[in-house]
Amino acid sequence: MLARICGPVRGALRRQLHTVYQSVDLPETHQMLRQTCRDFAEKELFPIAAEIDKEHRFPAAQVKKMGGLGLLAMDVPEELGGAGLDYLAYAIAMEEISRGCASTGVIMSVNNSLYLGPIMKFGSKEQKQKWVTPFTSGDKIGCFALSEPGNGSDAGAAATSARAEGDSWVLNGTKAWITNCWDASATVVFASTDRSLHHKGISAFLVPMPTPGLSLGKKEDKLGIRASSTANLIFEDCRIPKENLLGELGMGFKIAMQTLDMGRIGIASQALGIAQAALDCAVNYAENRKAFGAPITKLQGIQFKLADMALALESARLLTWRAAMLKDNKKPFTKEAAMAKLAASEAATAISHQAIQILGGMGYVTEMPAERHYRDARITEIYEGTSEIQRLVIAGHLLKSYRS
Repeated sequence: MLARICGPVRGALRRQLHTVYQSVDLPETHQMLRQTCRDFAEKELFPIAAEIDKEHRFPAAQVKKMGGLGLLAMDVPEELGGAGLDYLAYAIAMEEISRGCASTGVIMSVNNSLYLGPIMKFGSKEQKQKWVTPFTSGDKIGCFALSEPGNGSDAGAAATSARAEGDSWVLNGTKAWITNCWDASATVVFASTDRSLHHKGISAFLVPMPTPGLSLGKKEDKLGIRASSTANLIFEDCRIPKENLLGELGMGFKIAMQTLDMGRIGIASQALGIAQAALDCAVNYAENRKAFGAPITKLQGIQFKLADMALALESARLLTWRAAMLKDNKKPFTKEAAMAKLAASEAATAISHQAIQILGGMGYVTEMPAERHYRDARITEIYEGTSEIQRLVIAGHLLKSYRS
């Protein structure tokens, strides 16, 4: 559907980076997309966000509708069932969906960036037909299995193994903190095929769900994003066909790192949506809450808080859009994606914190959404690379540029 909305001016989505910077506003196509996603979020997501958070309930009907809009496969070509849009469009859509419901935002992000992303970049034509097209409509979603109980940030220390046996691969091990896994129909899994090579001995595999030898751990009872499922994937002599190897043998670590670069733009955008929702909540409350005979927005202390919140939000948004535009123009974007993710996630945490402060007691109860935004924001500094990892990535690229 997004393709039809943007059809007459589709070519503008592939415009060069400098033309976007020269324009005051987003291109018309992206403005249309933003409004479409905002309308959907306000109608379909915001009214149910608190309820599905409380009940830990996957928003199946809304995910299906998002598939119909093209939101679950935004940069997948139309011939494979996707919307055929660019990463700037994806960032904009992710923010608006997450503004309505952060849980739904992460469901969308994982399917787009972490599941479909590596298959589109490294998969064969046959793999794309089998593992991409069925996951574009909302009928099926995928997940991404990299972290393990014994390693998170140290992604190269994978203990999960895959051994060749006849015309099959046999997987053993446990993956941890896997978003979407209770609702997923497939996963991209990273396992060691040669431990002697350390991170160069990690390979990537496509595994259907459910499948014999693969079981799910308990759903984690999380602080935030509670409508999305998170659990362990447990592989016990899980046998998959040889052709389910993604990319080449030993390419797994490279695939994972490049996938996380893309995913960080998605999570930055999710964080922006949470931050915007928190700022909206704070302003709306402050305009209507009276103290000392006037709305509290007349108080300098409140104005300073709102100004700082808006500054952090807008700054992070520009960093995120820049990272997306660099990717669209096939320029290096690893450092910029890390900057965007770091800035947006820390902005979301700070803004949602100050939103509660502005609301006072009302910010601390579930009657208002401020406390949910605060809970949802916290994970954005942890998953798909902690804030500490982002700083290491940024510093590494910065120092390399000075030394070259």
